Amino acid sequence: MTAPTLIIGYGNPSRGDDALGPAAIEAIERLAAGHPEWGDVETVTDFQLQIEFVTDLAGRERIVFIDAAANGTEPFFFGPLVAKEDASISSHALSPAALLAVYRNFHGEDAPPAFLLGIRGYDFDLGVPLSPQAEKNLAAALSTVEKWLSTHCTAGCHA
Repeated sequence: MTAPTLIIGYGNPSRGDDALGPAAIEAIERLAAGHPEWGDVETVTDFQLQIEFVTDLAGRERIVFIDAAANGTEPFFFGPLVAKEDASISSHALSPAALLAVYRNFHGEDAPPAFLLGIRGYDFDLGVPLSPQAEKNLAAALSTVEKWLSTHCTAGCHA
């Protein structure tokens, strides 16, 4: 049976704050046991989004993509995604919006409601740990995701 909620965290754990996506997944997995109201949640981590993820999106009620953001809103942004073909659609690594466009082309219908959690990072050097500010941003983002999963927020949330 397919879990109604899919959360995909992606990034390179060896590149400092790029590890925010996988770190968020680890934290969500730890939190899930204390939140039966979340229902079944499937989590996935990878270095990047790839076209093969299109099959993982099917049959879901909601999808969350989690990635590090090198710029933009601090401490994070959390909001709805719209399918959109972009330059990444012809590359090996896709943006979340491009993956939703591939889903629409493959399945002939829109993907389930999807959201992007972009957690602000600062240091993406090889071999460094999460920066202290990225760790604070991760904690703030996790608090919002925890509430969102508990209340089934469907319009997106902001920090």
